[in-house]
Amino acid sequence: MPVSFITVIDFLGTFSFAVAGAFAAMEKKLDPFGVLIIAFATAVGGGTIRDLLIGEMPVAWLGNTAGIYVIFAGALAAIFFGSYLKKMDRMLFLSDAMGLGLFTMIGIQKGLDHGFSTGISIMLGTITGCFGGVLRDVLLNNVPLIFQKEIYASASIAGGLLFFLLVRIEMAAPFASSICILFIFLVRVLAVRWNWSLPKLYVK
Repeated sequence: MPVSFITVIDFLGTFSFAVAGAFAAMEKKLDPFGVLIIAFATAVGGGTIRDLLIGEMPVAWLGNTAGIYVIFAGALAAIFFGSYLKKMDRMLFLSDAMGLGLFTMIGIQKGLDHGFSTGISIMLGTITGCFGGVLRDVLLNNVPLIFQKEIYASASIAGGLLFFLLVRIEMAAPFASSICILFIFLVRVLAVRWNWSLPKLYVK
């Protein structure tokens, strides 16, 4: 997969998660500094945990000045233009769904670059896509989406499986990656639209 393509989806994912984190912080009425911190944690949290697990030090964002600028751009865009968005919750949701797809693909590619198996690469993709949101929700005193009945981490896993299926039938990796990202985004959106959820394993 061309490095330029990875760079593009990295920046898009970073921006999407930064915007999602900023909107979540704004919903909690944090001050501008708090909004920036939550945006940053959301954007780099999953990738940081992934890099720590695979022993890649220093973690990716420490050497990525451009990525930090992208995070600030996403947070500032949310701060200055958020008041013009009538449906902030929808913007938050769509940004989060797009970030999930983009970052899942980044994590999968990181696993492949290190020679890990299909299962481990999908796991790394899921961690990269989901745990920035987990960190965001914990810092904002919310129950993380990944631990609720909503289709979230399972969308990431399903997208990863689809990616490897497409590669197995010899589809070009950039096309397979794009389909994977779109698939995860659509599954997340449709799951919320139609109230899809995992089976409940508890009783009242």
